[in-house]
Amino acid sequence: MRRITVALTLLATLAGGTFAGSRAVSDAQKSLGGGPDGRGTTLLVVGIDSRAGLSAAEKERLHAGGKGCNCTDVMMLVHLSADERRASIVSIPRDSYVQYAADPATTAAAGPARFGKINGAYARGAGPLTVRTVEHVTGLRVDHYVETGFTGFEQAVDDLGGATVCTDKPLKDKGSGLDLPAGTHRADGNGALRYVRARHLTPPGDLGRVRRQQRLVNDLLARLRAEGALSGPADTARTVRTLLRSVRTDDRTKWHDLVRVGWALGRLRPEDIELATVPIRLFDHRVPGVGSTLVWDEARSAALWNALRADRPLTGDPRIQPVPETPVTINPAFIAVRVDEPTVADALRRNGFAVTDTSHSAPVVRPEGPPVIRHAPGREAEAATLAAALPAARIEPVAHHDRFIDVAVGTRPVEVRTVTYDRNTAEGAPVTGDTLRCPDVAATSPWDGAVRATSPTAPARSPEGAASRAR
Repeated sequence: MRRITVALTLLATLAGGTFAGSRAVSDAQKSLGGGPDGRGTTLLVVGIDSRAGLSAAEKERLHAGGKGCNCTDVMMLVHLSADERRASIVSIPRDSYVQYAADPATTAAAGPARFGKINGAYARGAGPLTVRTVEHVTGLRVDHYVETGFTGFEQAVDDLGGATVCTDKPLKDKGSGLDLPAGTHRADGNGALRYVRARHLTPPGDLGRVRRQQRLVNDLLARLRAEGALSGPADTARTVRTLLRSVRTDDRTKWHDLVRVGWALGRLRPEDIELATVPIRLFDHRVPGVGSTLVWDEARSAALWNALRADRPLTGDPRIQPVPETPVTINPAFIAVRVDEPTVADALRRNGFAVTDTSHSAPVVRPEGPPVIRHAPGREAEAATLAAALPAARIEPVAHHDRFIDVAVGTRPVEVRTVTYDRNTAEGAPVTGDTLRCPDVAATSPWDGAVRATSPTAPARSPEGAASRAR
């Protein structure tokens, strides 16, 4: 403990600025205890959707020609456990429908409670109201606050040497300018920004986008650890100093606070980092004057916040993520199936699959054995989801097969099992970093076109949308 305190004191002294000498000793010692009541330390990290101050050339480069909302586009809570042996990163989707925190300058009788999308708190009261609103709806205390904008994010990724992005199928989104081939790639800040902003993909919406954001953060942390950028106080200090060129903090977040958190993250293994999204109950809750919103699952989100407040792990907690008997990762409604037997077709249709009954063209004599599932190469995940409903079936990829997945029923009786698709499970369940990392990182290639492999000496840019300070 004394060795850590001395190291942080030296780093704080080197940082200069508003804290040095005896004050640095005091702040470093206080920070070692984590958050209040020894329950760990919680940071709120946000990305701001603002075009203010962007030139026409910057808007074109960032593919940000639309109208900004001056609201939070990305929101992540990073909770470091009190013993600094676990970190939990929880994403809060931007369209979450919540009650805003009250203005401390007014009384409860001053007017009705205000509700809206959580990203709108920033437009109403910048960082301070964003922090208070998150604390209000989660019951957590936010110890530190960090924000950046489009160019700030781009610069941060460039300054840190780029980011790893991956996908098992091509991703294209006109809204963000994303055009990503299948595979694992090294992206520069511009490409990483397009990757984390993409919303108009399949399945559509924020949960898939949030998972991509988590994947990028997870892989970036893994690379920084592997390269030694977080291996000790001096290396971490250099990394934090680089990061602070493109992000802003609140008045309570000092340089040595970020060094301590970064150093702790550098000591964690991938399996010690959890990533999750707030569980959702309603995915298209329409509110007059607000639009389409997301409503949290009350019981499951409460269990998540309770676990963080109690400094407990999120993974493996069935109160946060119930485990259904037969879970599937793809919505059956998105899987087009042709079935050549009417009873099986009806059962799969009741299971939610998009079924076409082709029994009129079925062979007079059924082939021996269980049903056979035939699909085009590249549709293995859809076939596996269908096979979960037909546990005895055999799966056969067929070259040049069309978009349908065919079920040929044989002579054996067919069991059709009820499957459960939970979008929270598929796109936002608590997982550990080792399960979310991009595959074949060693084979990473530059992403050609608008996105390139990057150098940590990219030209500096000014982070917009981050002028205000929380608290």
